[in-house]
Amino acid sequence: MADAAARIVTLAEEVLGAPLPIRVRAWDHSETGPPGAPTLVVRRRRALRRLLWRPGELGLARAWVAGDLDVEGDLYDALDRLSGLLWERGPAVRPRSRLLTGLQALRDPALRTAARELVALAGPGLPPSPPREEARTSFGPLHSLRRDKKAISHHYDVGNDFYELVLGPSMVYSCAYWEKADGTLEEAQRAKLDLVCRKLALKPGQRLLDVGCGWGSMVLHAAREYGVSAVGVTLSEEQAAYARKRVADAGLTDQVEIRVQDYREVPDGPYDAISSIGMAEHVGAVRYAEYAAILYRMLKPGGRLLNHQIARRPQPDEEAYHVDEFIDRYVFPDGELAPVGRTVTQLEEAGFEVRDVEAIREHYALTLRRWVANLERSWARAVRLTSPGRARVWRLYMAASALSFERNRIGVNQILAVRTPDDGASGLPLRTRDWRG
Repeated sequence: MADAAARIVTLAEEVLGAPLPIRVRAWDHSETGPPGAPTLVVRRRRALRRLLWRPGELGLARAWVAGDLDVEGDLYDALDRLSGLLWERGPAVRPRSRLLTGLQALRDPALRTAARELVALAGPGLPPSPPREEARTSFGPLHSLRRDKKAISHHYDVGNDFYELVLGPSMVYSCAYWEKADGTLEEAQRAKLDLVCRKLALKPGQRLLDVGCGWGSMVLHAAREYGVSAVGVTLSEEQAAYARKRVADAGLTDQVEIRVQDYREVPDGPYDAISSIGMAEHVGAVRYAEYAAILYRMLKPGGRLLNHQIARRPQPDEEAYHVDEFIDRYVFPDGELAPVGRTVTQLEEAGFEVRDVEAIREHYALTLRRWVANLERSWARAVRLTSPGRARVWRLYMAASALSFERNRIGVNQILAVRTPDDGASGLPLRTRDWRG
């Protein structure tokens, strides 16, 4: 099949209605496109079959994870160039796949020639099986205890050694807090943990609950630096085992307890403070009011909640929101994002007084770029520790997420809320941002 690259570009431009901003190299070694641009490598014809059988983002995702598609050159540049072409976006508009609508349009009789050309390029055969890294979500009602545990396991139980490679020594899997862009990741993650502790006004002898404690970094920092007794809960068996070892190695077993437990099953409140860092994205819209109410009940009057959560832009039709298929099938099954205003409202409806919202989306972009650099620097080892497909998932989702934060498609916010007692004494300083009270 001569010059497959030129035929792919011609068809892509017909489907998308615009020039392709990157180069293309096909399985027959043909190549075309703008000089100096990143190159989309179509390694196998089955990449096109995946798109034919599952048009849109999921077909692209499957081709990427399986290694049928690749990018040579700057991945960030390639994703940035393709983003405006593949998805129609706006500050308050849900991304709409131009690729999906374009491929669906090929059913029009007037475009049958293009459709036949695409089928001929793709080659004969049934749809390829999805990569084994794709999550299977048919295990109970959405956000039930069992299904949430399975979803968390899919994302987090992929090997602690792999996460050490990506996250670095801090083992913190959430947005760092940067004083300067050229600082170290470890310094920025320590600064984030300390900021949370100061916002919560932790003091020796207090009880802290960390919801979704990950590998234990927050509870360790709070116990070591602020003298609290801390309980961390996670649904990941691998995280819990790793965190318990860290606690034992630090000599803090009398102060820190790690549980494999859902936040809905914590029996021993109330606590003086609660941190929820990068966990609420897993809760889901159908459970968020319950989540907020449970955290409110588990706090003492005067206690503080620090809710650190990724947010999306609001949409004209909120009922039309759905999670990107790539994220849902390969990264965070059943994860959902909400606009920050909706999160604040639901916390207030549960009884909290929201006292501060700090938007730190640029900090997450810096964090993600460091994680991608860690992964790319040790790529061969990452593949050995997981699988080629899993490593490709993490590289794509972290790089694409970094760009989404940079372009204001998503954000991340620290929301400080208080279970203010009846007398109205919040316990916060007059100048809140000093974080000394």
